[in-house]
Order: sequence, then C-alpha cells, then structure tokens
Amino acid sequence: MGPRSVLVTGASSGIGAATASALAAAGWRVFGTRRRERQDADPAVTWIEMDVCDDASVARGVARVLDETPRLHAVVCNAGFGIFGSVEDVEISAAQQQLDTNFFGVLRVLRASLPALRECAASGGDARVVLVGSLAGRAPIPFQAHYSASKAAVDALSLSLRNELRPFGVQVSLVEPGDIDTPFNDAMNWKTSPPGSAYADALQRCEQVIRESLPRAPKPEVVVRAIERALGDRRARVRYPVGADSRVVPLARRLLPDRLSLHFIRQHFRL
Repeated sequence: MGPRSVLVTGASSGIGAATASALAAAGWRVFGTRRRERQDADPAVTWIEMDVCDDASVARGVARVLDETPRLHAVVCNAGFGIFGSVEDVEISAAQQQLDTNFFGVLRVLRASLPALRECAASGGDARVVLVGSLAGRAPIPFQAHYSASKAAVDALSLSLRNELRPFGVQVSLVEPGDIDTPFNDAMNWKTSPPGSAYADALQRCEQVIRESLPRAPKPEVVVRAIERALGDRRARVRYPVGADSRVVPLARRLLPDRLSLHFIRQHFRL
C-alpha cells in the first residue's frame, strides 16, 4: 500500500516544520507547503510551493500532490501569522490580510483537498483533517483581536466540518496550542498602531508580557505530539489542547462567567 501521505501547510518554519519532519521520520510521505525556497529545508519532505492566500496557487499545489501520490490520507492546516495592535488602530487592510491567511487560507486548502480525502475514506483508507487553531480562539488576547478572531473562526469551522464529513468517514480534529516557543513573534506585525495611540501604554505592557512569555513556553514538539495523536488515534478527539494553559483555559471558559474570565485575562497581560 505504501506510506500514508499527508499535506502540511505552513511547513517552512515553527510548528509546521517540526510537524513535517516528525511525520516524515515516522514513515509518512509528507508534502510540505512553503511560499519560497529555503536552504535548510528538510530533504525528507516533498516541498510544494503554495500561497494559501491565492486560489490558483492552492489549486496547483494540491494538484501536484495528487499527481505524486495515489491517495491523500491527511491534511494538516497550519499556515498562519499574527498582528498586534488595537481594534481601533489596525487598518482594515491588515485585518483582512490576517483573516485571509488564517481562515480563508484554511478554506482554500480544504476545498481543494476534501474530494481526495473523501475518496481515500471511500476506498478504505484512514482519512483525517487536522486544523491548527489556538487557545486564543477561546480566550482572546488583548491587542491580538484579529488573530484571536481568526482562530475562533477556525474553531467553528472545525466543528461544522466534523459533522459534515462524518458520513464520509473523514475524521476532523482541532489542535489548540497555547504559548509555544517558535519564531511566531519574529513574523508578527508589531507596528500597526501609531506612536501617539491612545492605547500606547497598554500596548507596551501587553507586548512585554507576550515577548517575555514566549521564550519560556514549550517547544513545537508538544504540538507535534498532539498532531500525531490526532492523526493516529482510532477515534480522533474533537479537540487537542496543547501547552501550559491547555487545561486552565478550557476549564475557565466553561465554568467562569465572561466578566471574570476577562478580568483574569487583563491581569495576565497587566492591563
């Protein structure tokens, strides 16, 4: 039958790169997407040029995968980035770019790959979808409202998609990392608010918390293990929360009233 095949988006760095390499080492045939070539790319991964914000690029990338493998068993939608700034300050164009990558990018990849996943399941294969969300989708981060909103949208998408695909035998899971020590901050757009912003002091305090907390966070491997479980569990769970806050945040959101939850979020970010 050959190895199981998986498409991993956003595989050039961080969680995506760690996931692609780990799955390749575990015997998967991995197709990893990237927007441009990197000299340090894992040679065990088959690299696919893809911009998840471009319909034609996604269609070409998925078509190439399907040309090279008889079955597509799994898709891991991981591509994404963050912007930092107040709701009032962030330009609409920047907010649109955030949603276009983190949410509509997922939609583009799913729409292109789901027929192949359904076909895999119909022929007896074990077909999976893993969406990489964030605990920020359930506990939104101050001054990262747009990122949090994009991940909340992925959360809702995963639940709807799980019900839609259940009759076809395709299992869907949401992996929800908290803080993870990756180059995520390096790619963050921090400069969305003007120097004279009414939120300048709060922005500075919140940014300091974020910059200080990320280096102390777990490495991407903890997320990789969750993704591997989502791909390997006989009955994939709906959610796989990951990281130091993976128990506290979901429990707090279930048990605490919104006012109290928001109070603790303000405390954490020194607001």
